[in-house]
Parts: sequence; structure tokens; C-alpha cells
Amino acid sequence: MEPNDVTRAIAAATSIAASLGLRADDGTVLHNSNKLAVRLTPCDAFARVAPVGQEVAEFEVELAQRLAEVGSPVASLDPRVEPRVHVRDGFAVTLWTYYEPATPDLSPSEYADAMGRLHAGMRKVDLPSPRFTDRIAEAQEIIRTPDLSPSLPDAERVFLSTRLESLRQAVEDRDEQLLHGEPHPGNLLSTREGPLFIDLETCCRGPVEFDLAHVPEAVCEHYPNVDEDLLSTCRELVLAIVSAWRWDIGDQFPNGRRFGDELLRALHDGPPWPTLDAIVERVL
Repeated sequence: MEPNDVTRAIAAATSIAASLGLRADDGTVLHNSNKLAVRLTPCDAFARVAPVGQEVAEFEVELAQRLAEVGSPVASLDPRVEPRVHVRDGFAVTLWTYYEPATPDLSPSEYADAMGRLHAGMRKVDLPSPRFTDRIAEAQEIIRTPDLSPSLPDAERVFLSTRLESLRQAVEDRDEQLLHGEPHPGNLLSTREGPLFIDLETCCRGPVEFDLAHVPEAVCEHYPNVDEDLLSTCRELVLAIVSAWRWDIGDQFPNGRRFGDELLRALHDGPPWPTLDAIVERVL
């Protein structure tokens, strides 16, 4: 979010918390991109804030409750307030439990075990959800519409559009289940209660390998029964999708253009496809 929007978003979150009986004198931004993650103090609540219409917060709230009921490793909504979406000043706000970080960091085997338990829980949840192909369609729309990606060179526009379509066809007819959608390290908390996944609004249906394509290589080595060929294809697909996002004129991801360039470079270089954490290391 832009600085002015950040100020308004924090004000909306603190105001909502106060109206619900939670003392929120201050808000500390933990993450800022297209949506905001804020720690409210001294009540120690975690607020997720997004412009109304640019989120699927109601879906996320319901899914979080369903997954908690089946024991999945997901962050909990704040038990002190009603579990719902709150709207104020054009922002949709949800309130969650704030977890103090735990050390040491998760090992690859612990990460893989948490993903396995998440996927097992998701197989027990019957909730209408988008397919991973919707994410491909959104990326294709960005690439095919110059007004949405004005800085993308024409040759790269053709390259990405062709690649996304061929990858969609290669992955579409596979076994599917409910997935996290973006279970990268930034969406997995190491807490005293154990590893917990956050940011459930990205959930979609697709092959398990689509989720695995978002995590470090060492994690995949500990996840059972992986289709290695499908995982490789999904890694390429994820690189292409994320590349499209970074060229979106409305993208607010930090260093987004540098990531966009590096993702295109990786796609042109060909396999073996790097993982997203490897791309982050290259850029940073």
C-alpha cells in the first residue's frame, strides 16, 4: 500500500479493535504489499487489512475455522472477538491471534510435515474454492493487456503468454485437492505452538505439486510420494505466474521490478527450475 493508505489502514484496524473492546493504542506494520499485516498493541492482535473488493476475507475466515476444527496447522482467528470481516473507511479487516516467533527456525522435515498435515486437513474440508487455473487466467490477463503491464517488452509479452498457456495444458488434467496456494516460507510461522500457516485467502484446488512448487527444494525432499516431473512443471508454472504479477502496473511488492527481471531470466535459462527462495536470494 502507498504511505497514505497505510496510515488510513492502520487507523481503521485500531479503530475496529477498540470498538470490539481490545486496547489498540498503536499498530506496527509487519508486512506491506497489496495488503497490510499489522500488529496491534497492547492487545497483541494481528490484523490483516486490504481495500474492500481486493480481498477474499470472508472465504479466509470461514476456511480458517473449518481447518481449525479438523486440527490443521493454521493460525487462529482472535478468540476475543467475533470471527468475521470488519469494514471501515474502505478497508476490510480481519483480526487474528498474534504469535511470538519461536527459535530455532523450522527444519525442512518439520516444514514438510506441517504441509502434509495441512493437506490432510484440507482433504476433509468441503468448501467451494477457486482452481489453480484461475490464477493462470489472471496472470494471462495481465500479460495480454498492455494497459495492465505497460513496462513489459512486447517480446517478453509473447514469451510469457505462450509459456503460461502451454503450462496450463500440461498441468490441468491432474488429481486435485484443496491447497494453500502460496505456502512459501513467508506464509509459515514458527511458533511455540508449532508451525502454523497463514494467508489462507490464496487457497485453491489443484495438484499437491503446485503447493510444493512454492517451497524450498529441501522441503520437497521430505514430502512423500512427490511426482517429480509434475513438480518440475509446476515450478516453471509458478515462476511464470509470479513473473506476470511483478509486471502488473498495480503491483506493490517490494523490489517488484527486479524480481520481474530475474524471474524472466530464470524462465529463459530453462531447467532445472529454481525455487522461489532461490530467486529471492539472487535479488537480495
